[in-house]
Amino acid sequence: MSARSLPLATHELFHTRDLDEARAMVGHALAPHELRLGKHGTRFHTRMNGVALDRTGLYSIDYGGEVSIAADAWESCFLVMIPLVGAVEVSLGREQVMSTPRLGCVESPTECMSMRWLTGASHLVAWFDRWALEAHLGGLLGRELHRPLVFSLGMDLTRPLVRSWLSIVDMIRREAETDGDLLTRPLALEQLEGLLMTQLLLTQPSNYTPALSGEQPRTAPAAVNRAMELFEARAGEPLTVVNVAEAVGVGVRALQEGFRRHLETTPTAYLRDVRLERVRAELTACGPDTATIAEVARRWGFVHLGQFSRAYRERFGETPAETLTR
Repeated sequence: MSARSLPLATHELFHTRDLDEARAMVGHALAPHELRLGKHGTRFHTRMNGVALDRTGLYSIDYGGEVSIAADAWESCFLVMIPLVGAVEVSLGREQVMSTPRLGCVESPTECMSMRWLTGASHLVAWFDRWALEAHLGGLLGRELHRPLVFSLGMDLTRPLVRSWLSIVDMIRREAETDGDLLTRPLALEQLEGLLMTQLLLTQPSNYTPALSGEQPRTAPAAVNRAMELFEARAGEPLTVVNVAEAVGVGVRALQEGFRRHLETTPTAYLRDVRLERVRAELTACGPDTATIAEVARRWGFVHLGQFSRAYRERFGETPAETLTR
């Protein structure tokens, strides 16, 4: 694909033959990763165009040759890869696809990822802020999420529902390329991004598809409700799933199955989320001069501060220090 035909040409971000520069620039726009030249030839000339909006973004990229990309779970965003020409081998967690102009892919940020871009492959990439997309999902469901959103990797670009979603992507692309004022009007942009996120959530299969499809969860049994009340009332105490199961009169496996079936989570994860909410409330009410993060975390049952910090950032999209400072 020629430089002129790469979408969003009026919004060029960079072009370079330097591998380190390409890795840094693409990582800044999308997600941090490792970038290496492929085994077949050394041709390399990366071009990237794009526009960053409020909660989403749209980019086009061509490496000019074969490259290999790898990334650990990056947490910050979802990426929808829409091939224009060529092919890319994509592995995410246990899933693998060969992405082509008929099969895109949706990369969830909670799994390790690897890709092999074949020579001549060009992509349009839709970027979604993870916290914004999960908050939007929570709004559609009318409840907080108790587990991360994870999409299926492959996206069949020939499906009617997907083609409808692509038409929204294409409208954003045209607005950006023609400097239309739709993207500069805050209210219009909010509605447009909301539509883009809603259609993606309804179109691409995920672990929340049954809930979005209107499948009503069964009423949680009394034991699960009592366990939830116990977790809420005694979150700061050294609770275990074993003693909670005993307290509500069921076995550990029965309690775990009840939480999985009716709340889409586990007792341990539910208790962790309750404790994280208590920590956040306390950090928000305190100031840097009146409390330390370690003190508050330990008060609510978090012994390993490194694990606590990672869980806190995954849950709220910011570090405990950022909450305390604010």
